[in-house]
Amino acid sequence: MEKAFDIATKENKKLFLFFTGSDWCGWCIKLQNEVFKTSDFEKWANDNVVLVELDFPRRTPQEETLKAQNRQLQGMFQVRGYPTVHIVQPEKNPEGRKNLKSLGKTGFVRGGAQKWLAVANNIIKGSS
Repeated sequence: MEKAFDIATKENKKLFLFFTGSDWCGWCIKLQNEVFKTSDFEKWANDNVVLVELDFPRRTPQEETLKAQNRQLQGMFQVRGYPTVHIVQPEKNPEGRKNLKSLGKTGFVRGGAQKWLAVANNIIKGSS
């Protein structure tokens, strides 16, 4: 997350926080397959955001520091279900403290990559 924050700040991009249960959440897997693994999404993501996956697996082991980071962000953004995508603006205040300003959120959207990207674009455009 720290590295993604720094990259997004340097490249003037938004952070794309994908809260998922990668090894058990059917809707998360469906979102990955129907949207995130498409060339349309890949192009959009390269142009607009820095991707961060915040995973809450049930069978796949994770380091404790990663689990703690993911739980902290889950609480901060009040994520109650999966998949949830928050698009945020990374900010640094004059004292150097980091902040994540929420621009909007979405989850699974029926209709494939184009429909999903229309929702994501509305979130980004609303921040301009």
